[in-house]
Amino acid sequence: MCANCGCAEGTGVTLSNLQTGRHVHLDAEGGEFAHEHGHEHSHDHGHTHEHSHKHDDHHHHGTVVHLEHDVLAKNARLADQNRGWLEGRNVCAVNIMSSPGAGKTTLLERTIRELGGELAIRVIEGDQETLRDSERIRAAGAAVIQINTGAGCHLDAAMVGRALRQLDPPAQSLVLVENVGNLVCPAMFDLGERARAVIASVTEGEDKPSKYPHMFRAADVVVLNKMDLLPHVSFQMAVFEQGLRELNPRAQVFKVSVTRGDGLAEWFRWLKTIADTQMA
Repeated sequence: MCANCGCAEGTGVTLSNLQTGRHVHLDAEGGEFAHEHGHEHSHDHGHTHEHSHKHDDHHHHGTVVHLEHDVLAKNARLADQNRGWLEGRNVCAVNIMSSPGAGKTTLLERTIRELGGELAIRVIEGDQETLRDSERIRAAGAAVIQINTGAGCHLDAAMVGRALRQLDPPAQSLVLVENVGNLVCPAMFDLGERARAVIASVTEGEDKPSKYPHMFRAADVVVLNKMDLLPHVSFQMAVFEQGLRELNPRAQVFKVSVTRGDGLAEWFRWLKTIADTQMA
């Protein structure tokens, strides 16, 4: 589980402001740290690694559970701070999650171009490396902050809190947070968002809700993308829909082709509705 594997601890995280060109390295609390690794790891292991590992499994399991609880509890506190900050500004944030390649960035580009005249849209981009997606978002017309997580497999509330303050979204704006491509760990970390959208695609197979229940259970909206490819892939729509309904009967499902624009009117309508609700 990601909460105890260490990737949530913020090491190796870089925040890049594409508007100013400034790059900041973050610590586990979302604060800056000097990037000077003195790395004087003398590691004087006088002990000759004869750890017989007779820790009984019960004790080890208990330690892991406590660590997981501590990580998630700290994240929840920071997420509440983000939520208060956003509400105080009448800013609506949506956490957008998917596996790699489902079409998150393409959906954001199209959303910015088609809704940018009606809503002030800002973006926080999450990836392990590169500024490529942020450059695409900026070219589409939105201010963007890139978070590179290094070895980390998700965004957390500390990273997003720092990015929000650099992004400084105006009152009554919409912040779209593109999480790291992963159907497991992002589901566990509240960012302070108003809503969660999960992007799936017909090319991934119909069993994704059943295989990744935590992700789909947490979704307010599921956008099923690449519908234009449905005639060319083996995808059983009834199986996908049944798996989702068993987990999350309240989630709305939008069937779209982002590249062609099919079905996107429902997605745009939902975004405007949820933004209006936050700003009311």
